[in-house]
Amino acid sequence: MTKFLSRFMRDESGATAIEYCLIAAGIGIVIIVGIGQFATALNASLANSAATVNP
Repeated sequence: MTKFLSRFMRDESGATAIEYCLIAAGIGIVIIVGIGQFATALNASLANSAATVNP
């Protein structure tokens, strides 16, 4: 039993997977926020263009 617990405590393969998941989640959040801000700016720009064309 102590051999199993010792081996379990040294095993870091799950920690690596969790780290990769956290990195992927962070990148996903950055992409979602970036797309949201881009969509807002694009909407404002298109609305400004439409107002200029159709007075």
